[in-house]
Amino acid sequence: MDTISQNHNDTRLKAEVIVTCCALAQRGLTYGTSGNVSVRRDAESFFISPTGVPYEQLDDIPIMDFKGNWYGTRRPSSEWRFHRDILKARPEINAVVHTHSKFAVALACSGQSIPAFHYMVAVAGGSDIRCAPYATFGSRALSDHALTALEGRKACLLANHGVIATAADLPAALRLAGEVENLAAQYCAALAAGEPQLLGEVEMARVVELFRTYGKQGSDHDPELRFGGADRS
Repeated sequence: MDTISQNHNDTRLKAEVIVTCCALAQRGLTYGTSGNVSVRRDAESFFISPTGVPYEQLDDIPIMDFKGNWYGTRRPSSEWRFHRDILKARPEINAVVHTHSKFAVALACSGQSIPAFHYMVAVAGGSDIRCAPYATFGSRALSDHALTALEGRKACLLANHGVIATAADLPAALRLAGEVENLAAQYCAALAAGEPQLLGEVEMARVVELFRTYGKQGSDHDPELRFGGADRS
């Protein structure tokens, strides 16, 4: 990529980080300066939201390399370590969103994962959304726990802390963070109503497979659905 193209791409990615951070607050997925966002720049670096800056005041987004060096006018989020480690370990992931959303935190504070009470749990990549053990924010231990909880998954809870949602880009990671919070709220309601009925592993595996093409134009997993033409007049 030439210098002009790289500069244009960097500007776009920084703007996406700012937009996503503001969306976290607007959608009630975090409060104040809690939560953080990152997006992969290239094979060696990523942009991450700065620490301690109110989202409505974001102006510059620091860049980090995978060795732990940072560049810019703002110090990176205190949670930079798990952002870096996730992006480094999972090449299919280009974006990480961390929230402190209300219902997901409520479950995380009781150490509960979100089980297969609803088929939409599969949107996070498996039959449950695991809850990683507690560790101090920003620590190596927290990053290690998060990586383990995310094995074969796109999202996890962090005990007594919050949520991590990952995806191929920031809009998708933001949507997943919202979906996890919605599922957490539904699960809390189901627990209040009684003992939730859980779906089995076979059904959840089927749904996970269906989600691979869910919402994509041109997918043909339903043999009874046939394209009849662009117009019927």
